Amino acid sequence: MSTPIPVLTQTTKAKKKVDLFDFFYKYGTILTIIILVGIFAFSNPSFIQANNLINILRSISIVTIIAIGITISLTVDGFDLSVGSVASLANAIVISMFVWFSQDTLIAILAAIGASLVVGALNSFMIVKLRIPDMLMTLATMFIIQGIALTYTKGATVSQNMVMPDGTFAEGLISPFFAKIGQVPWIILIMAVIVIATHIFLTYTKHGRYMYIIGGNKEAARLSGISVNKYKVLAYLLSALFAAIGGIVLASRVMTSEINSGSPYLMDAVAAAFIGSSVLGAGKPNAFGTFIGAVLIGILQNGLIMMSVPYYAMDIVKGTVLALALAVTYYKQKH
Repeated sequence: MSTPIPVLTQTTKAKKKVDLFDFFYKYGTILTIIILVGIFAFSNPSFIQANNLINILRSISIVTIIAIGITISLTVDGFDLSVGSVASLANAIVISMFVWFSQDTLIAILAAIGASLVVGALNSFMIVKLRIPDMLMTLATMFIIQGIALTYTKGATVSQNMVMPDGTFAEGLISPFFAKIGQVPWIILIMAVIVIATHIFLTYTKHGRYMYIIGGNKEAARLSGISVNKYKVLAYLLSALFAAIGGIVLASRVMTSEINSGSPYLMDAVAAAFIGSSVLGAGKPNAFGTFIGAVLIGILQNGLIMMSVPYYAMDIVKGTVLALALAVTYYKQKH
């Protein structure tokens, strides 16, 4: 007669354990942000001053924009590792259009976006038509585009009044209008518009829902009449587009094109996208979650800098955060 009691007890404990994990899965990122803000504010009260909070939003703007592209590639069960290199290429082209060729803002931006979309088209063709695995193809593209960007700039920093190969000085000037894009509040507004627009696209349009269906089960999507290949192409074109916008905003912010300037954003963008998958229990890549993931990384980085943590230790922290995010995400998928 007493046999059922231990069974019920074990079931109750297991349920509590699952409920606790689900709670941290849904709200862990937001709780972590709150705890970090409290710790950093206690150690340095200037952390929560308005100027510093705006600085954090500005610092995560480019990461968020690039991470939105990765998020879209993840919705179709893909993964775009080339976004950092595409941002570098867009950065180099948009600045060179001003400095080397004296073009206006519209031409400079369109040239950068056009070149980036070619990369997205190449990725999608190789992945969709030749069936090369997403990660392997975009890894190869990452190195190819890095090389193209370096070759295009000849390994030099592109800036106003730079010395040209023939010994003369570059005569082109960067447009004052373009320079404002990377300044507050425009850089934050651009990020906000992209996050909101992507959230609406993925959540409330049939195309966004189709992309999620493809990411969940390609074969079922195909049998339902959804053009899987078309949406995979769209995902990689959008990923390249947002990487290009990130590179353009970066160019406006620093007003130069450094060697591989977009590459350092890849790790942060990947971390933001994967962290975002678990925010509020979404269980899938989403724009709002990606933004929250970027906020977490931005707070960590800003707070550690204010605590005088050496810059060379930052990647240890960010890598650990990414590992934990991946662990939680994939553990949830398996259970």
